This record gives sequence, structure tokens and C-alpha cells, in this order.
Amino acid sequence: MYAQQADSNATNNKNRTVISRVDSNGRKIKKLFEPNAKKSGMYSSILPGLGQAYNRQYWKLPLVYGILGTAGYFIKFNLDNYQKYRRAYVYSIDGDPATTSEFTQYSSSDLKSLQDSYRKNLDLTVLLTALGYTIQIMDAVASAHLKNFDVSPDISMRMLPVVAPNYIGVGLVMNFK
Repeated sequence: MYAQQADSNATNNKNRTVISRVDSNGRKIKKLFEPNAKKSGMYSSILPGLGQAYNRQYWKLPLVYGILGTAGYFIKFNLDNYQKYRRAYVYSIDGDPATTSEFTQYSSSDLKSLQDSYRKNLDLTVLLTALGYTIQIMDAVASAHLKNFDVSPDISMRMLPVVAPNYIGVGLVMNFK
């Protein structure tokens, strides 16, 4: 019965072989989607969120892109302010009266402090963005591994006596399906 069904599906779809199972009542049995964890991780590392889409966890896509968009905004904000205050600091210490900056109210030490502050914020933002990128890859891999995890209530635990040479005690035995 299975071979006939596979042959008829193979002739209908010449580009691919589809093997579907048929139960005793003649109904087709759907095969559960089992994502490959390596593929999921690779997809997610190529394009953030693609691993989550491959795992069919579409609700995570707005989270991934929202976090990456926010990180991109703060990277640009800190980079622009760092460059602006760096330029003003360089103009304030070059000794040329022809170069003036827009921040005449700040001393050169204040400009150096602001520049260092935005540089620190920029470095921290890039580091946290890289960490978030890594976490979304690990999430895709873990979700692919646990997609079809058996959560049936067939887990049982019982206590048994343990007798060994020079030792008497109680042991725990866990039975998994």
C-alpha cells in the first residue's frame, strides 16, 4: 500500500518524491515538522530571525527585528555624537583661531569628557548588539532541538531499596517513556 502511494505521488510530482503514509481507513497521515537545528542556526546567523521563521515561530520575528532596530538606532546615535564631540575637541586644541566649533560654551576638558562618554556608550552598545545577535542564534538552535520534545505525563519516579556490600540505602529510579 505504501509503495503504491509513493509511486503515484512520484509520478504526479516529477521534481520531487513525496512519501505519505495512509492509515487503515485510507486517510493520509501528516508527518510532523522536525526542524534541523544546524540549518536553523545557519539561517539565523546569515539573516537574524530567519532561523525563527524556519522553526515556524513567527511571533519571535518582531522581537528580533525590534531589538536589532533599537540597537541600530543607539549605535548611530552614539556614533554621531562621538564624532561631533571629537571634531569639536580637535578644533578646541589645534590652536588655530580660524577653526571654531559649535560648542564654544564647553572647555576642551569638557569636550574630551563628552567624547569619551559617547565612545564608551558606543562600545557598550556594539557589544550588547553582538550579544543579542548571538542569543537569537542560540534561541533558534534550542527551539529547533525542542520543537518536538515529548512532554507526555508518562514520567514516573519510584523509590527502591539499594543493597550493596557494606551499604544499605534508598535509591531513586526515574522511568522515561
